[in-house]
Amino acid sequence: MTLPPSSVDPADAAALPAVRLMPRAEARAIRHGFPWVYANELVMDRRTRALAPGTVAVLQDAERRPMGLVAVNPLSKIAARMLDADPAAQVDEAWFAARLEAAQAFRARLYSSPHYRLIHAEADGLPGVVIDRFGDLAVIQPNAAWAEARLDALVAALIRVTGVSTVVKNGTGRARGLEGLDEETVVLCGAVSGPVPVPMNGATYMADVLGGQKTGLFYDQRPNHAFAASLAPGQAVLDVFSHVGGFALAALAAGAESALAIDGSEPALDLARQGAEASGLAGRFETRRSDAFKAMEALAQESRRFGLVICDPPAFAPARPALEAGLRAYERVARLAAALVAPGGVLMLCSCSHAADLAQFRAACTRGIGKAGRRAQIVHTGFAGPDHPLLPQLAESGYLKALAFRLLP
Repeated sequence: MTLPPSSVDPADAAALPAVRLMPRAEARAIRHGFPWVYANELVMDRRTRALAPGTVAVLQDAERRPMGLVAVNPLSKIAARMLDADPAAQVDEAWFAARLEAAQAFRARLYSSPHYRLIHAEADGLPGVVIDRFGDLAVIQPNAAWAEARLDALVAALIRVTGVSTVVKNGTGRARGLEGLDEETVVLCGAVSGPVPVPMNGATYMADVLGGQKTGLFYDQRPNHAFAASLAPGQAVLDVFSHVGGFALAALAAGAESALAIDGSEPALDLARQGAEASGLAGRFETRRSDAFKAMEALAQESRRFGLVICDPPAFAPARPALEAGLRAYERVARLAAALVAPGGVLMLCSCSHAADLAQFRAACTRGIGKAGRRAQIVHTGFAGPDHPLLPQLAESGYLKALAFRLLP
């Protein structure tokens, strides 16, 4: 399903519909930068419920004073997303271009090549929108109805600002379902002939922008890859839940003696092997396709030990109902992985779960290490890279955590 554009022309501010906060809603939080209005905070009269998902409207407080522009989706628990504090703003190609230019200017200060997350949703002023750049190619995830409805203007602005020749729409994931959007991945312009090479941390990664996970590569782990790589020279490295070899390839590029990458996806491991070949690292790189838990148990039975072990699993606790089960899974990962770390070696454990905060994740990891009979000290705490900025008012945007433990002899 492709949602139709709002029936109201955004260029005509006077013609925009208005939606209003309930009397007890937190208007002050909105004015101070909180980007969402929940369905139970909005007056859901018949007129508001009839608005097409993705409609741009003027948000009013309970006294009908305008507070800015919002994107409305009456079908979502997040009924309105703040777009602009100026209620007279026009959400058109120029509006998109201004946000893209600001985001690109900052990324250009961070990275020497155009390989990064260009737009990180609310934090970059485009709620529900993710854009990753892979050189001359960009992948857009329009995860909110308003962005889906204005995709043509967004793509036109993206091409104008960045000069990319190929744009892919990745319309997959849980967030689109919550917005009432169908899943599809399609090349909107240009062409994709195969995996895209991405230079990062001294290695070359291969991103499958059409069939891989998310946009094809996880840029958020870049600084954590780099920290792990700083500990890798001369070490045997184990990268569990490796995807396309994120930690393993960076470690090898930094001088690791060897690296073993474990993942349940053969296509992901094939991309990892291609990356090792492209990086000139294939001679020290090994892969094993397996369930991660079974693989760690098997390695323990083989008496394998590694100077550096990294576990970067998928989100075990993507939402609050899954929190307890997720924390148990993180504890199990830590217990099994700790048994594979050589005395004095380092264990790095990661979580991309929104529902598990840093304290909960740290406690689960510490329990697992203790149950493995190991003593540890935390030597590093990492988060997502600066191309994944954190919106201070939205704690949910701080999802990625990485903990490095030195396991004592």
